Amino acid sequence: MINDIEFPEVKNVTLAIVKEEDNSWKVYLINKNQFPIENTLVSSKGYGESEDEKQQTSTLRHFLETIPGNDSALVEPIDPTVFHLNNEYWVSYYVDSIIYDKRFLFVPDAIKEENMIFIKELDKEGVLHS
Repeated sequence: MINDIEFPEVKNVTLAIVKEEDNSWKVYLINKNQFPIENTLVSSKGYGESEDEKQQTSTLRHFLETIPGNDSALVEPIDPTVFHLNNEYWVSYYVDSIIYDKRFLFVPDAIKEENMIFIKELDKEGVLHS
């Protein structure tokens, strides 16, 4: 059944993890399209190993109603103590009546200051998923 569902390619939608002025870290969804995306669901979790012991965070789910074209939305704060894990985000949204779905993965230790760039859509420094 799931094989019968066609998922078009996600374009111009990405995630960024930003270090805020108060030294907190936050995850943002960026819509670089000229049109809004609607009924966006974001599922996040962290998983991996540390000192040969498996670790996993809780799975969090967020609903973002409409993200206008050329805009962004805050998804969640993120704790730096999970940066050593794989941080996975599944993003699903609609454009008109078509569903789009993509997995974004920040690999262990990718979220660090030396990987930060200026993200013009947010007017902030952060790690942009490519």
